[in-house]
Amino acid sequence: MEQFKEYLQIKGYSSATINTILKYVDYFTRWCHQDNIADLGEVGHNDIVAYVQHCNIREVSKKTTANYVLYLKKYYDYLISESLITDNPCSHIKIKGVKRKVLYDILPIESLERLYRLYSTEAAPTQQISEISRKRNKVMLGLLLYQAVRSEELTKLQVIDVRLRTGEIFIPGAARSQERTLKLETVQVFDLMEYINDTRRRILAYRGVTEPVQELFLNLHGSDNFSNTLSALRRQLHQINRQVESLDQIRASVIVHWLKLYNLRKVQIMAGHRYISSTEAYQASNLDDLKSDINKYHPF
Repeated sequence: MEQFKEYLQIKGYSSATINTILKYVDYFTRWCHQDNIADLGEVGHNDIVAYVQHCNIREVSKKTTANYVLYLKKYYDYLISESLITDNPCSHIKIKGVKRKVLYDILPIESLERLYRLYSTEAAPTQQISEISRKRNKVMLGLLLYQAVRSEELTKLQVIDVRLRTGEIFIPGAARSQERTLKLETVQVFDLMEYINDTRRRILAYRGVTEPVQELFLNLHGSDNFSNTLSALRRQLHQINRQVESLDQIRASVIVHWLKLYNLRKVQIMAGHRYISSTEAYQASNLDDLKSDINKYHPF
């Protein structure tokens, strides 16, 4: 189990999570020995089904049983990575009756790019404030669409976090996320340059602020609360695409598309997830090509 532990450490799991996984695998190992299964590598789908039935007989909660299966799956993923087995016996096991996280409707990459392209910053000559707001909002939208920045992270960014010379942006860590440095798209570099050198200065002038201000994004009326601004942005995006439900949906869509391009560990870093299990949660949304009814694989 020491090599499995090292595998989990490389995957980025915390010490507490690793200890829990090892404990659950140990429970299964002892059950296997009692059932005369000497080699865990020889376990098949029916053995996992039998183990779940054993848990049901012992009146283990469905949620706990689901965790048993989840962590056993990680163990067999490890065996596959070591070329010790070829199939994961837990792959098609799901415990019915367990509440699962509701996933967002994932927007196609073309729809995400269209949002940025169609978001207009133009306003009538008499609506200068509207023009300034929309130019600021489009820069915020770019960070949502291309870097999957959290809504709360947007309001924490400072001017020094934007590195126009290298075409990068630094996202500071927060209670729910890790710090990271991400590449900016070319169109973002130009829009950020205009925002910092012109639009942002117009906001400061409108507010009558003369002393240095570090925050990247500013409200026109001086408030630090961006909830109204972000709500307005969501409504504007909904007008462009009726499928847009929330800004969190946009972040989820970006992460799901990242998972199609990069490995799990890289996406964890790009998304700022503290735990790789947070990134793994988005993999369920990545099965958009699965059309057939898979209930036949769910024995419970």
